[in-house]
Amino acid sequence: MRKVTLAKNAGFCFGVKRAVDEAIKTQREYNKKIYTLGPLIHNNDVVNYLEDNDIYAIDINDIENLNSGDVILIRSHGVSKEVFDLLTDKGLIVINATCPFVTNIQKKVNKFSNEGYKIVILGDKNHPEVIGINGWCNNEAIVTKDGKIIEDLPNKVCVVSQTTEKEENWNITINNLNNKVSELKQFNTICAATEERQSSVLELSKTVDFMIIVGGKNSSNTTKLYEIAKENCKNTIHIENAKELPQSLIDDSSINTIGVTAGASTPDWIIKEVIEVMEGK
Repeated sequence: MRKVTLAKNAGFCFGVKRAVDEAIKTQREYNKKIYTLGPLIHNNDVVNYLEDNDIYAIDINDIENLNSGDVILIRSHGVSKEVFDLLTDKGLIVINATCPFVTNIQKKVNKFSNEGYKIVILGDKNHPEVIGINGWCNNEAIVTKDGKIIEDLPNKVCVVSQTTEKEENWNITINNLNNKVSELKQFNTICAATEERQSSVLELSKTVDFMIIVGGKNSSNTTKLYEIAKENCKNTIHIENAKELPQSLIDDSSINTIGVTAGASTPDWIIKEVIEVMEGK
């Protein structure tokens, strides 16, 4: 009998659930089309669900087409101070659904850059969360993807992390900075939900024949879960939903134990569907 095990911590995190709930609530409150700046979350199924509820993602360049009184929602990744000011100056009704953990990072970099610290961000320079954080310190942060820092640094440095980073990358970053800087303010801002998902997948992937990681292909935290699982279980795949499950896997009776986890932007119903297909229900 095939056994399918869901990781202890999987799926929607607090910040993402809060943003989705806020979007639905806002649309009902204003009872008209509302907009999100960029896709609300990195999950195509959820984006389609939101469109069915009259909630549409737009690009920053589309802002000029909006009118005073239109409603726009800032997603959980947050935005730069410049973008925030642009939205309010245009007379839009701005609903700020930035994850509180991300807001905390924005406040920290703003405070310490104003106090003369050079800001270092561990993360992906192209990720909206990192772009937003950098926008709270005049876009002057050094962004490192892997903890290696080749730039010359002043004596005073403040370092933070993208919320979905790996703990090992944070440790590398701190070791490198300690060797270069005399005064280091360090704030490990990897979100607890990220740590919990990563440690859960680490444990589960050591005990199963096959791992299925469910989440958006462009979701940073889901990709990290895939990388961690793959290190321990070479039979690991990353899918967006049950439709992407290979038929060969569904039919393979030699695979007895399957582990499933999901990124922070994957809703419960998508996870449930994947488990049911793999259990043969």
